[in-house]
Amino acid sequence: MKRVSRLNLFACLLGATVFGPGANTSQAQNSPPADRPAVTVKGQTYTPRSILARNMGTAEDQTTQFPPHKIVGNIYYVGTRTLSSFLIVTPEGNILIDSTYERNVRTIEKSITDLGFKFSDVKILLGNHAHGDHQEGDALVKQLTGAQVMAMAEDVPALKAIKPGGKEHPIDKILHDGEAVTLGGTTLVAHLTPGHTRGCTTWTTTVQEGGRTYNVVFSCSLRAPAVLTPATVDEMNRSFRLVRALPCDVQVGDHPAQYNMQEKYAKLQNRGPNPFIDPASCTLEADIQEAMFKAVLAEQPQAARP
Repeated sequence: MKRVSRLNLFACLLGATVFGPGANTSQAQNSPPADRPAVTVKGQTYTPRSILARNMGTAEDQTTQFPPHKIVGNIYYVGTRTLSSFLIVTPEGNILIDSTYERNVRTIEKSITDLGFKFSDVKILLGNHAHGDHQEGDALVKQLTGAQVMAMAEDVPALKAIKPGGKEHPIDKILHDGEAVTLGGTTLVAHLTPGHTRGCTTWTTTVQEGGRTYNVVFSCSLRAPAVLTPATVDEMNRSFRLVRALPCDVQVGDHPAQYNMQEKYAKLQNRGPNPFIDPASCTLEADIQEAMFKAVLAEQPQAARP
C-alpha cells in the first residue's frame, strides 16, 4: 500500500503541469509528492521535487520578464524567468515559439519591443507541447498579431481543451513528424518526441553567426507522464534515442533551467565567446530525465512495465 501511495503522489508531480489562469501554482509546489526517487547526474542529485522547483520556480518567476537577449544568430529569448518563449527573426516576419500563460503575452510583447522588434511582425506561432504553461496564450497572440498557429497532430486534442476565458484554441495548420516550417529563409523542422505529451515537439534549425553554421535544438520536455504504460515507455525510449541523435551546437528548452539559461546569460555579459554555443551540454537534460524515468519505472508495479 505504501508503494502504491508513493506512486500516486509521484504521479501528481510528473503529470501535466497545466495551471489555469486562476490557479495557485505556488500552492501546488508547497504540497509536493514524496521526494524520491533520487538520481545523480554529473555530480548533481535530482529528485521529483527539485526538478519541479527548478522548472517552475515561484508564481512570480513564472510571470516576471527575464531580460530579453540574443541567443545565437536570429534567435532571441523573450520569456519569463522560468517559462521560455523564443523569437526567430526573419526578413519576412517572425516566428514565436511558446506563448506560455495567457497572462504572460503582454510581457512577451514587451520583451519583443525592448529588443527593437514589432510584436505585430509575428507571423507564425509554434509550441513545444500542449500544457497551459507553454501554450495557453496562443489565442491571445493570434488575436493581437494575426499569426498562423501551427501544432503537431498528436497534441491537437489537448490543445483544443485549453480555453482560457472560454476562448477556443486556434489551430490554423496541423503538422506531422518531420514536417518543415519555413519563413524568410529560416526553416524549422518538427520532430515528434512524445512521452510528456502525445505531441511533444522538439524543433531544430540552423543559424549563422560569425561566419559559421550552428545546429540549434529547441527541446521539448522529456519528463515522464503520470502513468508509465508499456506504450508510453516505448514512446519515451524512442524520444530519448531521437534527441540524442540530433545534430546540436545550441540546446534550449521550454523551461530556462533545462539549459542553464541564467548562468549562460551572466557569462554573455562578459562579451567573451557565446556561452549558448555549448555542444557538450546538448544532452545533459536528456541524461537527467532518462535517469529519472528509469528510476520511476523501476518503482512501478511489474505489470506496468513493457
